[in-house]
Amino acid sequence: MDGWGISTYGDSIADVYDQLYENLFDKEAQVEMLAELARGGRALELAIGTGRVAIPLKEKGVELHGIDASAEMVERLRAKPGGKDIPVTYGDFAEVEVDGEFKLIFLVFNTLFALTTQEDQIRCFRNVREHLTDDGTFAVSCFVPDLTRYNRDQNTYVTDVGIDNFHVDFSRHDPVNQTVSVAHLMVRDEKFKIFPVFLRYAWPAEIDLMARLAGLELKARYGDWDGSAFTSKSEQHVSLYGKP
Repeated sequence: MDGWGISTYGDSIADVYDQLYENLFDKEAQVEMLAELARGGRALELAIGTGRVAIPLKEKGVELHGIDASAEMVERLRAKPGGKDIPVTYGDFAEVEVDGEFKLIFLVFNTLFALTTQEDQIRCFRNVREHLTDDGTFAVSCFVPDLTRYNRDQNTYVTDVGIDNFHVDFSRHDPVNQTVSVAHLMVRDEKFKIFPVFLRYAWPAEIDLMARLAGLELKARYGDWDGSAFTSKSEQHVSLYGKP
């Protein structure tokens, strides 16, 4: 996607991000699992964003740090109760440019795919390993790719329709490079705004190989944050990696 940068998505969608995604997932189960994984140590969220997960995790007593490239997203985090108390490093989360080691490092909501090349995704795993304690966990949640949703490598999907508003997603799929370019079009009160998304997806087996190349291995995989089994029908996965 021409003009795409590491902060493009966050800067463009920050003012409506929580409105769109706050209630999309079972946040309680998500926070419970992450809190248990972080028990007795520090946690680091890559692409911390508006603090949708970080703030309730901090409220459970977890010492939390974050990384994000978007000042607009972090501004929303800072405006929330407790948000100013979470240290945030600005920059490319694949670099993991923070000091020390962490019991838990995590990426939620498909954010690994925001790294738009396989090389960058592997680089993220390698840098995570350098900051993970020997008994630590790298938790990654992603969707399972479903190529049947594309017709001639395109897709148009209506996500919301109201009396004075609608929300439509337009997608283009590149099967060679495993990338998807998306334009979220939101129209309200005769005003419209476009939120761009560009991602590089990977299947669970490919992500496992990235981990092995980085010196990590799969410890567990679930179909959701509630610990349910991962099966051939699962639409997402929560994968936990650690040092051998």
